[in-house]
Amino acid sequence: MKFHQLAFKNIRGNWHQYSAFFLSSVFSVTLFFIYAAFIFHPDVINGHIRGGAKVRTGMTACEYIIMIFSFFFVLYSISAFLKSRKKEFGLLALFGLTNGQIKRMVYYENLLISLLSITTGIGLGILFSKLFFMALAVLLEVDSPIRFFIPPKALLFTAGCFFLLFQAITLMTLFQVGRTEIVDLLKESKKPKSLPLASKWLVLLSALCIGGGYSLAVQMNGNNAVLVMLPILFLVITGTYFLFTQSSVVILRSLSRNKPLYYRGTNLLTISQLVFKIKDNARILFMVSILCAVVLTASATMYVFNQSQRDQIMAHIPQTIGFVERGLHEHQVIDPQKLKEILQQDGVEIDYEAKLAGVPVSIMLKPNWQQDVLVVSATDYNQLARRVKGTTQVQVDKGHAVFVYPYHEMSGGFFRENQPVRISAANMGMNLVVDKEVSGAVVIPMEATSFLLVLNDAQYQEMMAQVPDSYKVVAYGYELKHWESTGETVKKIEQLVPDDQSMYFRSRVEDYRDINQFNSLTLFIGLFVSFLFFIASGSIIFFKLFTELQDDQAQFRALVRIGMSLPEIRRIVSTQIAAIFFIPCVVGIVHTLFAMKSLSNLLGGNIWPYALLVVAIYIVMQSAYYFVTRRSYMKKITNEVFVN
Repeated sequence: MKFHQLAFKNIRGNWHQYSAFFLSSVFSVTLFFIYAAFIFHPDVINGHIRGGAKVRTGMTACEYIIMIFSFFFVLYSISAFLKSRKKEFGLLALFGLTNGQIKRMVYYENLLISLLSITTGIGLGILFSKLFFMALAVLLEVDSPIRFFIPPKALLFTAGCFFLLFQAITLMTLFQVGRTEIVDLLKESKKPKSLPLASKWLVLLSALCIGGGYSLAVQMNGNNAVLVMLPILFLVITGTYFLFTQSSVVILRSLSRNKPLYYRGTNLLTISQLVFKIKDNARILFMVSILCAVVLTASATMYVFNQSQRDQIMAHIPQTIGFVERGLHEHQVIDPQKLKEILQQDGVEIDYEAKLAGVPVSIMLKPNWQQDVLVVSATDYNQLARRVKGTTQVQVDKGHAVFVYPYHEMSGGFFRENQPVRISAANMGMNLVVDKEVSGAVVIPMEATSFLLVLNDAQYQEMMAQVPDSYKVVAYGYELKHWESTGETVKKIEQLVPDDQSMYFRSRVEDYRDINQFNSLTLFIGLFVSFLFFIASGSIIFFKLFTELQDDQAQFRALVRIGMSLPEIRRIVSTQIAAIFFIPCVVGIVHTLFAMKSLSNLLGGNIWPYALLVVAIYIVMQSAYYFVTRRSYMKKITNEVFVN
């Protein structure tokens, strides 16, 4: 038998170990090729695709991320395979194979796997690249679909990068082969394991580091974010490492001392084996938990920014279309009747209309800050506040006022509580007491309408009666149904606005379109990379489980001889695999939730619905990976223990 034939037979015989590594490598190659196909697409290079240059830059950055990630992932995977095959190498050496021949066999194995992964990955990339281009065309809003094209540079670049990657890692790992004596290789799986021990001081350090990191995360805000971000990362990563290497031993040993729990059913075997499994796999579980936290935090952050910026645009521009007129009956910006005619012609329905008339006055907000403020009535303000999400209705007594600033992100503090203020307009003045401040725009915040001073209706009418109509300001707003798709109609309306009045007209449609396009592309591209990281984290656990398969088969074979049934073995295996899969998942989720708390502090909004949705999706995907792994692992156990 030739070496390449032996290598092929070894791959077939160890396919349950190679499968997860192969599929993860294929996905990496596929993703890398699809991005490369866009980067080297002639229409993108020549600038024929709107927004293509920005996307090309983002995808180029992702290519670097994929390659760096693939390097460490493949390095770990190949190293794990070699460690699990020490007994096999010992037998081959006993039968007369030299170290050089064993290395050559391993090289052929890795060469076959790498070529198969690259070929399959590029093939799938070609197959799905058209679908990828179609999705990008929708997100970029190009007039025609991006034509299907396979750039030769993308093929060579992908194949060359991954071939060199596999070859470099294979040559690095070959130094691990043949450096141990034959007797040690054969006895590797027979060595008794010592009882795991833990240091109480390192357990305490783990608790202090994680607690300190979480405490800083809760207190993070825009003022201290730069200072505390790196300490948070250092504390949480350090604490997580000692959580798995030290604290896990203490926790599981304490469970074994709980006699009612320990001696119930199969818990004795489950817990006693978990002590060794968690300790042996502590570094792997640590890496998976950090990887899980990175994937979840990155995915949730992208999704949160995508959703929160939409909410922010709607808060900053309360109506789809808004404009401000100087003069109570003037229509220098646009005639509302003409605006409605265009909406009717295009079949666009109005959800509600907003009209807020008032008197502009100038007041001192803070030292050296003189600001125009629009005086409006409490009734008119509350009528709109009921319509606009995130705004608060107010109650104003005679002689008092409520100050309204437009953006929730502002810190406020313009007035002291019950601060007296005098306003004057057109030779009439009025003394008021500002009761409180509230945030949120009910009409488009533009010059005089940016800040509002809400008065009692009677005093408002008194001021309006004494001020000429030409001095007054009116803010108009029209909230449209399905406003996201009204871009063409809004453009028609905007064309009616004179150039010298364009500063008094604003629509949220174009702003939303630009931000949504960028965020959607970022989310679309980033989720592919996040999904790659997710598959890798599950695959790392998969590798580790199957490298211990022979030892577990021997243990369960012995347990069957003394009377253990199949359902009991299923229960033990299911519990142990669930612990290995979900403990790092839970730790990563907790890290993510505190990261989301920091993000919530920075954005100043409620991001939890979006963050929890991402976490829920991750749990579902992790559960699916768990059931697939459990089924495959259980099949290997039962076939060996009960069939053979």
